[in-house]
Parts: sequence; C-alpha cells; structure tokens
Amino acid sequence: MEIDGFEMAFRIGLLLFPDIMQLDMTGPHEVFCNFPDTEVLLVSKSLDPVRSGGGMRILPDVTYDDCPQLDLVCVPGGAGMNALLTDTDTLDFLRRQAQGARYVTSVCTGSLVLGAAGLLKGRRAACHWMSREMLSAFGSIPDPSRVVIDGNIISGGGVTAGIDFALTVAGELFGPDVAKKIQLAIEYNPQPPFDAGSPEAAGADIEAAARSAASERQAQREAAVLAAVQAG
Repeated sequence: MEIDGFEMAFRIGLLLFPDIMQLDMTGPHEVFCNFPDTEVLLVSKSLDPVRSGGGMRILPDVTYDDCPQLDLVCVPGGAGMNALLTDTDTLDFLRRQAQGARYVTSVCTGSLVLGAAGLLKGRRAACHWMSREMLSAFGSIPDPSRVVIDGNIISGGGVTAGIDFALTVAGELFGPDVAKKIQLAIEYNPQPPFDAGSPEAAGADIEAAARSAASERQAQREAAVLAAVQAG
C-alpha cells in the first residue's frame, strides 16, 4: 500500500472479546500472518488476557483507544459476541475504523456485530447457519454462501469458513498465486471424515440435536439482537 509516495504495511486488526470462538480468529490470523508486508494486530478493550469460549487465553496487542487506523478490520464470532451487540465502546470503535478501512469483515456471528454497528444495511453477508436469519433485523441480506463479498464488506460463514474467508482476502489483495501459495504453506486441504458440515448434509436428526444443544445460547442471542435494534 502506498501513501504519499511511501510504501506502508497493510494493517489488519482482529477483534478480541471474552468468550470468543478462538478458531473464528486464529484461522484467519494464521492466513493473514502469511500476507506479504502486512501487520496483524489483536484489538480489545484492554490489554488484559482474553479467555476464549474453550478456555484459551489470548493476549491483545492494542486497545480500542490506541489502535491505529486499520486497512482491514475483522470481527470474529462466538458466544461472547452477544454482549457486543449493545456495547457502545465496541460499536463506536467499529464505526470509526470502518470510515477509513479498505475492508470491513467478519467471520461467523461477527457479522451480527457489524450489523448492530449499522455497517451492513442493504448489504449481503454470511453468518453461522444457526444465526444467519438474525442479520435481517439489521437491514442486512442473509447469504448462505461460505464467503460473501459485497463491495468492501467481506464475510465468512461459520467458524472454519474463516480460513476460506482469509484466503479470499489474500486473492483480492495480492492475486490468486499468492493465495494459493499460502494455502499450500498451511496445507489447507480439508477432507472431513463426515459429510455433516451443513444442515442439509447432516440431516434432520443431527440438525435438531445441534439446535437443541444451542437453544439457550440462541435464545440469548435473539434477545440481544432485539435489544440492539431497539437501542439503535
């Protein structure tokens, strides 16, 4: 990237928050760290360690207040994003960054946070299949694709789609050859032992079991979305 004749590193910021789905963040992070001439930052409210939903502790690099202008801002998902839907500090940070960012992005339910910030109105976006239709509450158009590009908004579907999303960004920025080299370097060659990665493939019984296991979280998320819309 060139600014006033000077070459500058492309700067990426990934949001961190308690109860984050760490793979939503760490999958893209691994790809982003292989980008040429790129700085990758983990951004959070404070520099305190953040505990993911699975218990992993992750250290932020920079706070909202100290974060420089990002070229790409990315919001991962996870159970903890429910609280972000009405978190003024987080929503204001995203709105500020979106004004100067080249790309505004998300993985999984992180797109709901972009929606709550008012950044997805009239835009198509991906989300985890179980929460996808909630995007409509924010004026967004739910899209079942694994990766969705709508202008400068790029969103990935659920969890593991974050790697596909990040490789898509690599192709957009640096061309397909660079993206392919990164894919080979990390040996991203998925061959799942079961064909159950979507409700359609998994079948009605497995889908029902997954929905039942997540029913409390989904009810809380629906309430959080409603509160965000009412506040918004």
